Amino acid sequence: MEENVNELSELLVQVVDDGASIGFLPPMQLSVANKYWRNVLNRDVVLFVAKINNQIAGSIQLHLCMKPSGMHRAEIAKLMTAPNYRRIGVARALMKAAEKRAREEGRSLLVLDTREGDPSNILYTSLAYIQAGKIPYYAKSANGQFDSTIIYYKSFHSNNLS
Repeated sequence: MEENVNELSELLVQVVDDGASIGFLPPMQLSVANKYWRNVLNRDVVLFVAKINNQIAGSIQLHLCMKPSGMHRAEIAKLMTAPNYRRIGVARALMKAAEKRAREEGRSLLVLDTREGDPSNILYTSLAYIQAGKIPYYAKSANGQFDSTIIYYKSFHSNNLS
């Protein structure tokens, strides 16, 4: 991880400054991104990185719930694709990798949230995620507006919850 902190930090700055709603507001400072990456990983977080031509093209996190009542679930978080690598399948590949690992970890329920209206909504529904609801005024955007977030889930149970 340490060898990738600078490149991951640059990725985070790029996507935030490009308008991604992933918990930060532009303009994103590289020092803030570095601090984030140095503190995010622990035994509950699995990081996936996609590389193209030896450059980080994207990343995603799988947050494993470690509570006794939640050992069957995980959260997809911080899906990022570098602007110059969008629309070529990087995000889809990262999602598939995170889903595969979740299943390997015995997780049968995945949850995630994304800003209403973002292109990511199309990706998630194309991957069979089901909209569970919407929370208005969830996140503040760079222009001061409050945006809604959409909550999605995907179940790997044989008696799918959908």
